[in-house]
Amino acid sequence: MQRQPLWTREFWGMSLSSFFQYVTHYALIVALPVFVMDTLQGNDWQAGLTMTFFQFGAVFCRPLAGKWIDEIKKKTMLLVSLGLFLLVCMMYLGVGGLYFLLLVRLLHGAVFATGTTTTATVAALVLPARRKGEGIGYFAMFANLAMVVGPFISLWIMSRYAVRVLFAGCVVFALLSLWFGVRNKLPDIAGETAGRRGRLLEWDRFIEPKALPVALTGGLLFFAYTGVLVLLPLYAKQLNLYQYTSGFFAIFALAILTTRPLVGKLFDRSGANTVVYPGFVMFVLGLIGLSQMQGPSGLFAAGAIIGAGFGALTPAFQTLAVQSAPGYRAGVATATYFWALDISVGLGSILLSVLVTYIGYANMYLCAGAVVVLSAAVYACCAGRSPGR
Repeated sequence: MQRQPLWTREFWGMSLSSFFQYVTHYALIVALPVFVMDTLQGNDWQAGLTMTFFQFGAVFCRPLAGKWIDEIKKKTMLLVSLGLFLLVCMMYLGVGGLYFLLLVRLLHGAVFATGTTTTATVAALVLPARRKGEGIGYFAMFANLAMVVGPFISLWIMSRYAVRVLFAGCVVFALLSLWFGVRNKLPDIAGETAGRRGRLLEWDRFIEPKALPVALTGGLLFFAYTGVLVLLPLYAKQLNLYQYTSGFFAIFALAILTTRPLVGKLFDRSGANTVVYPGFVMFVLGLIGLSQMQGPSGLFAAGAIIGAGFGALTPAFQTLAVQSAPGYRAGVATATYFWALDISVGLGSILLSVLVTYIGYANMYLCAGAVVVLSAAVYACCAGRSPGR
C-alpha cells in the first residue's frame, strides 16, 4: 500500500503558523518584565502580572475556542483568530502604561488560545490517519523550536535596539502566521462542522469528556515542567550557573529534535505505551538530576534527559487527546487538552514558587519528580488501558 504523504502544503502551513504564534509568545515572555520595570517604571509584582493576565485570557477562552472550531468552518476560524492575533500584536506598539498593557495581555492570551487551538486542530485533521502520531510529533516540534528561537530573538533585539523594535517584529511574526495559516485550501475533513446544536451552556460543548483522562495526565506533567521553565534560571543563579541556562535550553531543544522522528514512528507502529512509559522514566530521572547537579555538566545532562522525556510525552498526549473523540469533536478535544495545560502552568508557577521558599530548589525538583510519577499512575489507570496502547 502506498504510504500517504505527511509534509503536505496544508500541514506545512499549520506548522509554520503555529511556530510564529509561539515565537511571539516566548519573545514577549522574556521582554515584557524588562519593559515594565525599565520603561513603565513598575516593580517585580507588576511585571509578573503580565504573565498572569495572559493566562487568565487563555484559560477563559480555550474551551470557547474548541466549541467555535467544531461549529464554524475551519478556514473561517483560521482567518478570524489569526486576524485578531495580528490586531492584538499591533496594540503593543501603542502601549504607554501598565493598565493598557495588562488589557493587551488579557486579549493576547485569548487570541493565542484560539489561534493555537485552531492550527493544532486543523493540523491533526489534515494528517493521514496512519501517521497521526508521527505528524503531531513534528507539529509539536515547531512549538518546541519557538521556545528557543523566541527568547533568542528577543534578547538579541533588546541588546541592540529599543523594546518597541521587538513589538514591531512581533507584528511581522503575526503577519507571517496569518499568511501561512490561510493561504491553503483545506481538505473537506478540515472544513466539517459538528452536526448538532445543543443548549448554549451545555458543558460538553466546551469540554470533551473522553479527552479528560489524557488532559489530566498532561496537566500533571506540565505542572512539574513549570519548575523547569519558570524556576530553573533562578536555581542556576543560586548555584552560580546562570550563564549556562541558555545552553540547557539549547540542549533541551536539540534532544527533542533528535528523538522526535523515532518517537513519532514508534507511536504509530507500536502504540502509545511504548513511547509514554519510557518518556515518564526519562523525565523523572532528569528532574532528579537537576536536584543533585553541582556544575554545568550536570545541568546539560539533565537538559538532554528531560528533553528526551518531555519530547516523547507531549506529542503522544496531544495525539491521544485528538484520537479520543470523533473527527467533528477534534476542536473541543484539542481545547480540553490545552486548557488543562494552561491551568497547570498557572498553578505550577505559583505553587512551586511558594514551595521553593520552604524546602529549596533541590527538594522542589524532587517533588516535581513525584508529580510526574503521579501523572504516570493516572495514565496507567485512566488513559493507558485502551486497546492498541
